[in-house]
Amino acid sequence: MNTASSSSRSVGEFITKEVPDWDDEVKASARFKAFSGQRSDWDAKYEFWRDLIFKVARHLGLFLIRPSEVKNIWFNRQGLTPLCLDHVLLEMYNAGDIGRSGDLADPRSGRLSWIFRKLIHLGGLSRSSTPENIVEDHLILLALLKDKAVEIVKVLSENHWTSSCVITMRKFQDICGGSKEAYAVLSYLSGCRKAQYLEINRKEFIEGVKVSLSPAAVSGITSLDYDVLHLIWTAEKLQQQLDVIDQRCETLRNSALASLKSGNKKVALRHARELKLASESREKCTTLLNRVEEVLKIIADAESSRKVSEAIQIGARAIKENSISVEEVQHCLQELDESIDSQKQVEKVLESTPSCTGIEDEDIEDELSKLELEVGRESSQVAIPEVGLDGEVGEAEGPESAALLGDALSKLRVTDGAVAVVE
Repeated sequence: MNTASSSSRSVGEFITKEVPDWDDEVKASARFKAFSGQRSDWDAKYEFWRDLIFKVARHLGLFLIRPSEVKNIWFNRQGLTPLCLDHVLLEMYNAGDIGRSGDLADPRSGRLSWIFRKLIHLGGLSRSSTPENIVEDHLILLALLKDKAVEIVKVLSENHWTSSCVITMRKFQDICGGSKEAYAVLSYLSGCRKAQYLEINRKEFIEGVKVSLSPAAVSGITSLDYDVLHLIWTAEKLQQQLDVIDQRCETLRNSALASLKSGNKKVALRHARELKLASESREKCTTLLNRVEEVLKIIADAESSRKVSEAIQIGARAIKENSISVEEVQHCLQELDESIDSQKQVEKVLESTPSCTGIEDEDIEDELSKLELEVGRESSQVAIPEVGLDGEVGEAEGPESAALLGDALSKLRVTDGAVAVVE
């Protein structure tokens, strides 16, 4: 409800600037009436609404619109909505200014299916519609769809030096602004022979798009395109895992800091062990990601400087030399998923088997003592007692204590044998 109100205000402010007499009661009453009589009687009013729909959509950065939102939010004027709007949308549809999402050719069905559907449209066999089924469907402003497709190709060209590129469907959807938007853009680009859909159906179902970044039509799908798609999907998956692991490490460091401040060494020890496990997972993930990115770089360099046939050979050789197999990738991702998704189980295991990682309580106590001594040396104004033999830690005094502890903790690195402070 708040989102709708905010959108209505934004549109209302824009319309007021575009149409200075929008709040004129006499003119508003005439504009909001239903069409009647001959077309010549309402043609000017139709053009007004048509142009305003395009202006508002462009202002909002949309090419995919919902008739109910256009009618009840965009042009809602103190509870009144245009009685002619359904007629306007129908006329726009019949004139080819807008299309229904159901009219789009499925980009996954191949080029032949798209040609067949285009012939149907050219023959006018599926162009007729009624106000009822127009307002029930998502509508596409075709001129703005074309502009969006050009924008997408431009964005991809800025990040690739080759004549074409392969990206995952998820990345394509992010650039387009959503799955429905991506479907419409891909359908349009496929119809212009500027893009092709591709998929890999193995242990994981992977979807992608190959887009031409040059004036020429997109080239046919090759075996290298499938390899590149799988590698890019893998790199994105690994990066997602790294982001999750980094968040986990940050949480563990903060928890360890809180434990140090409260003097709870047992909890600090547990967090240190968990941090070591997370660091090991991150190292494994980073190593594989670097290998995948290296292969992608080799392939990109080959594509930009050699023929496609040579690039395919170089790509296959790079994959083989780096020993990256589908099974290895799947195994690594499965391990990372299990490591991240089952943190509670890991904590329980750590509590029941405190020596499973090879880190001893004595090592932690020694390093915590060093940590507190280092904090004490860094600030002559803050007194932080050493860890006593009874295991209790005195309270830190002064407002800088938390910051100093945080800085010292950031230098704490878990190694195979102990927790070491990096100088």
